[in-house]
Amino acid sequence: MKTTIFSMLLMFLLFGNVATAQDMIMKKNNELIKCKIREIGIDEVKYNLPEYSADVLFAIDKDKIIKIIFENGQEMEFEKEMTNPANYLENKKNIIKIDFLSPLTGNTTFAYERSLRPGRSFEATLGLIGLGVDASDRNAGGAFTKFGYKLIKDPDFYLRGMRYAHVLKGSYIKPEVALGFYNHDVWMWRDWSSSQSSQKERESVFSGTVQLVVGKQWIMDNAFAFDFFVGIGYGFSSGNNDYSNYHYGYSIMDESFPLAFSSGLKIGYLFK
Repeated sequence: MKTTIFSMLLMFLLFGNVATAQDMIMKKNNELIKCKIREIGIDEVKYNLPEYSADVLFAIDKDKIIKIIFENGQEMEFEKEMTNPANYLENKKNIIKIDFLSPLTGNTTFAYERSLRPGRSFEATLGLIGLGVDASDRNAGGAFTKFGYKLIKDPDFYLRGMRYAHVLKGSYIKPEVALGFYNHDVWMWRDWSSSQSSQKERESVFSGTVQLVVGKQWIMDNAFAFDFFVGIGYGFSSGNNDYSNYHYGYSIMDESFPLAFSSGLKIGYLFK
């Protein structure tokens, strides 16, 4: 008799555990759904709720889910398709660029951009001052550097299956800092009473800017890039801005109005 009662209690506990065992869906708003998973599709997950008939099937978009915890303890995590790195494995993530018009303004500028993750990239720039056309006869020599963090625009709305056409393509905003140093020739006025009232001297200039750059980058055939940009911010310069506001990678107004500007068109080649 005792054996029969023990067996019945054991069966009751086993069936009770089976009945209460549930899967759990963890949503991105931290809500937990206790349910029984029935199907995991391309776009959505279907499940039953214990308080409803098994014939009633509910569904939830996968982009609203962080993960599923199954009744056996296994977990399955989910990520938004738009920013899922697995969707961009075939994309080349690095670009070497040249500022197409920079040689016409007295410098040659190169840039390197690397994708950090979908929607984010880092860009470093090096400008060689004096390697270009010296239209103003300044005989300049030096260099400047820029460092920026690109925030590539997401769509205003999201549809199922939407993704970036290329991980580095699209409109962007880029906070950027720049520093430069160069020497150049300037004409200094010395004696207004003399016929020889000016003479050429060498001036050293140290400058820098903090800018917010906006632009758009196009990617062609996962091989070539075209990047048009304009920037505005604040800057400083140790040189005589009455002689020239142009500091090669950017322009800076005088000390009383220290705005900085930049613009350009870069073309580049993509590689893994």
